[in-house]
Amino acid sequence: MTLTIVIPCYNEEESLVELFERVETVAQREGFDCDYVFVDDGSTDRTLAVLRELRARTARVGVISFRRNYGKSAALNMGFRNATGDVVITMDADLQDDPEEIPNLVARINDGADLVSGWKIDRKDPISKTLPSRLFNAATSLASGIRLHDFNCGLKAYRRAVVENLTLYGELHRFIPVLANWEGFKVAELPVRHFKRKYGRSKYGASRFLNGFFDLVTVMFVTRRSLNPLHFFGRIAVVLFIVGVLPQCWFFIQWLMGEGLRVRPIMLLGFVLVIVALQIGSIGLLAEMITARSASESSYALKEYRIGDAGPDGEGGEAV
Repeated sequence: MTLTIVIPCYNEEESLVELFERVETVAQREGFDCDYVFVDDGSTDRTLAVLRELRARTARVGVISFRRNYGKSAALNMGFRNATGDVVITMDADLQDDPEEIPNLVARINDGADLVSGWKIDRKDPISKTLPSRLFNAATSLASGIRLHDFNCGLKAYRRAVVENLTLYGELHRFIPVLANWEGFKVAELPVRHFKRKYGRSKYGASRFLNGFFDLVTVMFVTRRSLNPLHFFGRIAVVLFIVGVLPQCWFFIQWLMGEGLRVRPIMLLGFVLVIVALQIGSIGLLAEMITARSASESSYALKEYRIGDAGPDGEGGEAV
């Protein structure tokens, strides 16, 4: 079995060498055929320089660097595109994930799971992060019907087929188990060890939790409506149109019976509902057209892209 370790990183210069060596120790002990894809998400420190040094050690280290910060979803998406292993492992670059859990994740894959999501059962983060995270996980579990405790744990294992069927953007990395489950893959959860941050500070602020709930609405729309916006908006438009037209029909019948017409609040409300229904229906039609014509892949401005065989100096492969 071959493994690809995908590691998104943003301003993590101090932890990268230690992380690589710890993962290498586990891989060699377990006999894993392992390669790496480090995705530098527009770091402003020496992260890219450190990754170049790791690349110089071995061609098994692939380095991709964005020119600016696109976010974790974009970094994972690019890493997934370049993963070649039978099993793909994702982990954060801050040393809070334990490489010793990799064999346990792979074992669960061998037992039949398609995606194994880590559960930081004893999370070593301040309450300002853990409490909102618990609320978010509870809401996501309730809305999606998937009973996981930690949707956003960075430590996960995937069969190759799973990552080939995922397209991530925005903040959708938080909902990878939901998206995989919707595609018919078997999702499992594994309690994993978690450590306090050793270097630097967290890159996430409070706004990510608000964005997470917005993205939850997006995910629920996409998965439960089977990527058919017109069906969703069309139902709303039909209901509003009927509610708006019924009083107009009543007033029209009264007019036919000889009663004079006069402006009434319910008549105005009916006209407003009809107009809103037409607008919502138009939105659904436009969304349907955009969905049908959207590109299957996103593009990112790259500063460096080195994947594949390298020479003795660490150069080689394809560079951008």
